[in-house]
Amino acid sequence: MSPDGTQVSGPPSPASTTVPIILDEEEIGAVWLERPGSPNPLDEVLLDRLAIAAAAAVERYGPAHTTMADPALVELVVSSDSDEAARARALRLLGFAADLPVHVIAVRSQLPPDRIGGLVRPARPVKAAPLADVGVILAAAIDPAGFPADVHAGIGAAESPGRSWRQARTALCFATPREPVIRYDDLGAPALLAEISPDTSRDNTDVAAIVRVAGNPEDLETLDACCTTGSQRWAASLLHLYHSSVARRLEQIGTTPGIELADPTGQLRARIALTAWRLLND
Repeated sequence: MSPDGTQVSGPPSPASTTVPIILDEEEIGAVWLERPGSPNPLDEVLLDRLAIAAAAAVERYGPAHTTMADPALVELVVSSDSDEAARARALRLLGFAADLPVHVIAVRSQLPPDRIGGLVRPARPVKAAPLADVGVILAAAIDPAGFPADVHAGIGAAESPGRSWRQARTALCFATPREPVIRYDDLGAPALLAEISPDTSRDNTDVAAIVRVAGNPEDLETLDACCTTGSQRWAASLLHLYHSSVARRLEQIGTTPGIELADPTGQLRARIALTAWRLLND
């Protein structure tokens, strides 16, 4: 800016005094004065204050307006191995203020995660990056209605980003075409199934029975609809089939060794086994 407070339109003049901007003991930029002649005795004091203000602005509002983030910084935020100081610094560099909550979302979609991030959180701050086989979205707030129809998402609940990321991944495992967006808080006790080792699930007779049913996609879809609705008539409506067609399919499924759908206990076992099978195949 010029001495009269207007924006300078010409090329910059040589800097008479320069002071680095320091954030978390790292130099992230500089502020300077373009004064003709010798520096004023108070120039350095003025620039010290300006550098502090610039560092505070970067810490609070972040360096970028894009939702795309450096995957290394995002991984540092959600990693369970990160210490809190490193996590806090990565969040600041991504543009999240220390007093803002951070929601972690795991997404699976053909769309890039930064585009999804812009839809579920149109205003800043929000950052997104691909990580391993899924996308990660970090946001101060979330609008679940903003998720496109073809996106599966799991939303973590914990205040700690590391724990919230694990919750988001677990919730994503429960996402289906019928219920594509899952909040971890809404899972309740079924979330405990994610803590079971894969080998234990594979050795379970009920899960093995679901594996046999899965060989026929129509049978699997019918079983899933019945487990979801708890009613043959609602399942028929969901599948756009006659009630008699659903009944015949369930009768056929009931002949599979290990699956008994005639009583509530058998239906409960089938539902738990179906969920465990999905977790194995996620």
